Amino acid sequence: MQYKWRDVSIPMRPEMTVWPGDPRFSFEPASRMADGAACNVSRIAMSSHTGTHCDAPWHFVDDGATLDQVDPSVFIGEALVIELPDVDIIRAEHLPESKLPSRVLFKTRNSTIPMDGSFDREFVALHTDAAERLVTDNVKLVGIDYLSIAPFGDGVPVHRILLGAGVFVVEGLRLADVAPGVYDFIVLPLPIVGADGAPCRAFIFA
Repeated sequence: MQYKWRDVSIPMRPEMTVWPGDPRFSFEPASRMADGAACNVSRIAMSSHTGTHCDAPWHFVDDGATLDQVDPSVFIGEALVIELPDVDIIRAEHLPESKLPSRVLFKTRNSTIPMDGSFDREFVALHTDAAERLVTDNVKLVGIDYLSIAPFGDGVPVHRILLGAGVFVVEGLRLADVAPGVYDFIVLPLPIVGADGAPCRAFIFA
């Protein structure tokens, strides 16, 4: 098998799935050469939590760090991909007994959910006891393959456990073609000053 950098981000387009109540992604012309303009320029509108995106601590912790205050060293390094295809919620008992590394990515049945259709409220997410285990093991980054690390309708406890401990959260990864294991991982958020989160481009060397 030949290893290569794999883009594990959601392509951004108007049809993409968004969190219920968030503004839909919009990509519209501001100027077009076809209409006589000197160059093509577009206008983009979206939520800060659109597609593959990150949560800075300030997203759920009012005195937490904003995105520009997060140490960027967490964005690049080895990550453990844990595959849990048959669980409806990730609990501490599903995690390896050994100490977890600094970056953990969860691959679940979420990776088979289309990302340009209706929002699926039954996505796999973390239970609070799994979030507490990540914090206990000093995990610095956790990622998952749907638009939230926490269950729909009960998102506050898991987010506050993780973000309150300074864990950087990446949501909306696409891991269907990635086997479990340890890989080099890169996630690059937009450098928005004062942000609660931002869209990201993410890659795995697999």
